[in-house]
This record gives sequence, C-alpha cells and structure tokens, in this order.
Amino acid sequence: MSPPVRVTKPLLDVLETLITALHQGYELHGWAIIKATGRSGPTVYGVLDRLEDAGWIEGNWEDRNPDPSKPARRFYKLTGVGLPAARNLLLERRPRSLRTTHEVDGSLRRLLGPTSCGGSTL
Repeated sequence: MSPPVRVTKPLLDVLETLITALHQGYELHGWAIIKATGRSGPTVYGVLDRLEDAGWIEGNWEDRNPDPSKPARRFYKLTGVGLPAARNLLLERRPRSLRTTHEVDGSLRRLLGPTSCGGSTL
C-alpha cells in the first residue's frame, strides 16, 4: 500500500498543473511545473518526490534534450492510480479548478510556451 499523501497548497497546485497537462496532451518536466505553479524548485521537487513515492505520478528521463547544450529532463505524468486520486482530491479541495478541457486549453500553453513541454506519450 502506498504511503498517504500530505495535502498542501503546493501539492494541489502541482496536481492541478499535471491534470491540465494531461488534458492538453503534454508531459511536463520539473522546470515547466515550477513555472506553471509559481512555486520554488525545492517546493515542487519535494511534492514530486512525495507523489512519486505514493505511486500517483511517474517520472521518466528523456534520452537527450533537443537543445544539445542542456541536460536531459525528467518528465512527469499521473499514473492510473494517481489520476483518479488527484481528481477526487481536487474535487474535494478545489472544485472550481477542474473545469472542462476546453476552458483550460490555452492556459498552460500561455504560461509555458510551445517549447517548455514535452511531446505527449499519454
């Protein structure tokens, strides 16, 4: 059984960002999540570690960054267990955040730009 997830505002921000990315067909790397949530790197990576330990997300390293001057990135996506758990938690704590895909479609793209997200493998 996975450990319980401590619910914090940063955790809810990260989950909301990951669900939005899923609906838009993106996998996000850590920096994109930091940018989208407006949270600090240590805060976001702490949340990602907790979510990964709980089995709610999985992270995968890209083979290499398309920009050869930069290191490979780790992309995160919700798991089969994590998606319903995240939706239920957001419905309970932030019911207005789970709008339709159409309503949130441009929000992540505007925040991140076309090159900050990875191609979808969802």
